[in-house]
Order: sequence, then structure tokens, then C-alpha cells
Amino acid sequence: MRLHGKVAIVTGGAHGMGEAEVRLFAREGAKVVVADILPELGAAVVADICTTGGTAMFQKIDVSQALIAATLAAYGRIDVLVNNAGISGSAVGDPDSIEGWNRLIAVNQTSVFLGTKLAAAEMMKTGGGSIINISSINGFVGSDGGHPGYHASKGAVRIYSKAAAVRYGPHGVRVNSVQPGYLPPMLNGTNGNTRALAVAQTPMRRIGVPIDVAYGVLYLASDEASFVTGSELVIDGGWLAQ
Repeated sequence: MRLHGKVAIVTGGAHGMGEAEVRLFAREGAKVVVADILPELGAAVVADICTTGGTAMFQKIDVSQALIAATLAAYGRIDVLVNNAGISGSAVGDPDSIEGWNRLIAVNQTSVFLGTKLAAAEMMKTGGGSIINISSINGFVGSDGGHPGYHASKGAVRIYSKAAAVRYGPHGVRVNSVQPGYLPPMLNGTNGNTRALAVAQTPMRRIGVPIDVAYGVLYLASDEASFVTGSELVIDGGWLAQ
């Protein structure tokens, strides 16, 4: 029960890494808010958590004041925010279009800024909290096949998290970033050659699974990390170590 009594929001919580995080948080005692644009998947996750004795609610909304307000109305406080929602470069296609660039920046970068700002304002009223922003190994390095906007947005999340940690630290709000390596659905059965290459390039000789990241996020959300802020937690099987 490492999050007993805490209220946690996870954006993009209806599937993938976000789903793993909300399920783990609920098992560890948190009241969770599954924020996503996919209501059917989100409702199913919430129903499953509640059936097994956890406490959860779904909110179909992007990170905004309305999401914060709904959480406060239901639970009265916010202790943890995981800015997990995002899109990949493949979601926007043409790497040279300004439209694709703007969408990646808006979804992956601006949403993190807004979510952090709004959640931190509420956390400061209750003595503090923990904000975890999901970046990527592609926020450290470039790649020939990756969308430049994706790399730029994830690199910005890393540096913004440090700036926010400095700004909000005196008020008890911790801000850290997590850098996942190759995980599904980024690599799935439809791109076997890419998957095999990623496995070969990863020292652990496998790609990650969502729970690998969720346990790292759980640590940063918990009081065990009470003196950890402005840090970067890389969970990539050693990919960046090469």
C-alpha cells in the first residue's frame, strides 16, 4: 500500500503504459482518475479496478482545468499526476509538415506544461505532491527514421520537468521525468523487423513491457522518493548506455 490515501491522475490511462500505471496505483491504495479520450476502454479499466476492491473514476477529457475540477469534486485533493498521454511521430505522418510538428508539440509538450501547472497549484494548497512526466529515450538522441517533432517534444518534457522541479520544490511539489525505451504498442507484431532490431540493440535483449515503466513511476509517486525531484529515470534495458 505504497500510495495509501493518495489521489492520483493518470492521463492516457485507458491503455498501454497508462493502464499499467493506474492498475498498479489502485493495487497500492491510491484513488485513481483514468483520464483519456477513449471512453469505452477507460470505463472498462475503471470497472475492473472497482470490481477488485479499488477506487477509480474515468474522465473523458484532455489535461485541463475541467479535469482538475472533476478530481477535486470527487476526491477533494490531488497528490499525484502522471502526464502519460502522448502521440508518436507516426501519428502525424509527414516529418516536414508544420501541421504534424504543431500537433506533436501540442499533445506531447504543451499538455505536460498545462497539467503540471494546474496540478501543482492544487498540490501546493495541501502541502505538496508528485508529478511524473513521461518523456522518452528519443528525448535524449535523434534518429534517422524518427519524426523531429517527436524528438523535440520529448526533449522538452525532460528539461521542462527540471525547471518545474526548481520552481515548485520550495512548495513541496516534486517533478520528475521518466524515459521509457522500446515498448509495445510502439513495437508490435506488424513491424517484426523493427522489433527484432530493437531487441538486438538493447543490452537486456528484449523490449520492455508497460509494467516495467509502471513500477518506476510508482516509486516516484510514493513517499519513498520524497527527496527525489528534477531527476530523469531511464527505463530502457540499457539502450542509452551504449
